[in-house]
Amino acid sequence: MSHLTTLLPFGLPPQELARDLLRELKLPALATLLARSKTGHQRQQFDDFARALPHEMWLASQFSLPAFDAVAPGQGQSVQNSPALACAAMRALGLRVEEGVWFILHPAHIHIARDHLVLTDIRQIGLSEADSRELFDAALPLFAEVGRTLVYGNANTWFLRADDWQGLLSSTPDATCGHNIDIWMPQGDGAQAWRKLQNEVQMLWFAHPLNQRREMQGRQTVNSLWLWGGAGAQPSTPGQRQVFNLPDGFAGLGQYAKTAHTDASIAEVIAAKPEHGLLTLDHLIQPALTGEWSSWLQQLQNLESSCFAPLLQAMQQRQLDSLSLIITDNAHTLELTTTRLSLKKFWLKPVLTGLLPAHSS
Repeated sequence: MSHLTTLLPFGLPPQELARDLLRELKLPALATLLARSKTGHQRQQFDDFARALPHEMWLASQFSLPAFDAVAPGQGQSVQNSPALACAAMRALGLRVEEGVWFILHPAHIHIARDHLVLTDIRQIGLSEADSRELFDAALPLFAEVGRTLVYGNANTWFLRADDWQGLLSSTPDATCGHNIDIWMPQGDGAQAWRKLQNEVQMLWFAHPLNQRREMQGRQTVNSLWLWGGAGAQPSTPGQRQVFNLPDGFAGLGQYAKTAHTDASIAEVIAAKPEHGLLTLDHLIQPALTGEWSSWLQQLQNLESSCFAPLLQAMQQRQLDSLSLIITDNAHTLELTTTRLSLKKFWLKPVLTGLLPAHSS
């Protein structure tokens, strides 16, 4: 039996724009998969102030990640943390992780809104390796002064060792993007020490020649670091899933899979005949986070021809036995499964109404 689970982050349109956006789309294959699913659509709601987005929490839950529990100040009980991905991300970049507690660091841009600070989409920074190394080398002595190990991964991702921050509560950059950062800043063990170190880096970089050059070029300055993904150095154990095209920041999850493929085409996914396949389509994340809904429409329309139509055809031609869709927005997941048998419900008209908010369908 061949089964593929397809994760589509931000495939659910925002409530206030849902009907207008769906009216612009022609997605017969996706509409067929939605309308002829085997069971009713299961929709789950998440906390608006969760430390990770629904698709990030769902993705992390599919693998045996090591626990990294944190206790929020004043609550006295464990709360959900950002996924414990730091060590897996280090290994994915070819770095050795033998011991310690590690965190992911991203060079970032924080801008001043009317009365608060906002983290912008880290994908828009666009640092070259040379520029990232320049900022890394400048910040390195600040970390050394307080006995913290700072490790370079690539232009967008660095790592920090802090063994005494085991209880630190942190947030993913995408969960924080566009919001008041005060709500999503690290809390608990090590939070004060991190805030002090972060402030020192911000002051150092404020007048850095690289940022002066970027400002003259009309580009975002790199004026902060975002920390998340705390994890202990435990070995990864391969599971049974065959994964395809894990999204940015989550590539390390491939170590917990049976096999992991990057940049796989839909034809290659279908040809692999996965028994427990997992495909991520991350095309909608950036336009949704930045509110570029015309781009969101175009990307989703492109996915119809490049992905949903071939998957539907594969099921009709018995190359794929069943398909699960996990579709999310910033606070919900919609789960449904379509089989070759349920596709025979020809009397059910292909419609996209299943993507509407529950109370609107």
